[in-house]
Amino acid sequence: MKRFLSSHSPSQAAEWQPLRRTAAEEQAHARWVEQQVYLNWAGPYFKAYHFSKAGIQGQGLRAQLLDEPGRRGVVMLYDPSIGPGNFRHFFDLLRDRVLALGYNLSTSDQRTLHHEQYTETIDKHLLKPRPNDCTATGRCNQRYGNVVLDLVRVNGQPGFIRFFSNPYHDAIFTPPHSFEELLAAVLDLPPAPAHVQALIPRYAKG
Repeated sequence: MKRFLSSHSPSQAAEWQPLRRTAAEEQAHARWVEQQVYLNWAGPYFKAYHFSKAGIQGQGLRAQLLDEPGRRGVVMLYDPSIGPGNFRHFFDLLRDRVLALGYNLSTSDQRTLHHEQYTETIDKHLLKPRPNDCTATGRCNQRYGNVVLDLVRVNGQPGFIRFFSNPYHDAIFTPPHSFEELLAAVLDLPPAPAHVQALIPRYAKG
């Protein structure tokens, strides 16, 4: 998708604003998590990442590797079978699962970029390892480094979720675990049973 957008200067760049969910959205997300609707996509995206890494064109959901200086990750491309509502819940679910790995949510922001031919909206969660988890040697456990999640929409329609780690390179931190370990901890889940698959339409529109 235009190699993940934002490569050109937008005509009107907005500042980052706090990302807020309504009470109704939060309640719907809690039900969505409780009913484990995320099982429909966690395992398939995990598999899609490894297909992409191996250079194999798999069936179903698509993912592309993100391997740039200072950050390793994956871009999970939206599929219409998911639905915008489920994709937004899945984005927040990734945040929740990273938090459970010993992270704090540093910021949740949103901004809209007005390009010449389209509008790009980015929701961002920035998560940082808890600063009080330090060893007897004084080196703090950075786990996977900082973790960033972006949900990118084009003209209001979901495009992709960008999920990557940005490790610290400083002697006060322990060596980082790999992004592959992070991805496995977050996405390597069992397949969705039939009754969970049947819930997809309920949350598709958001």
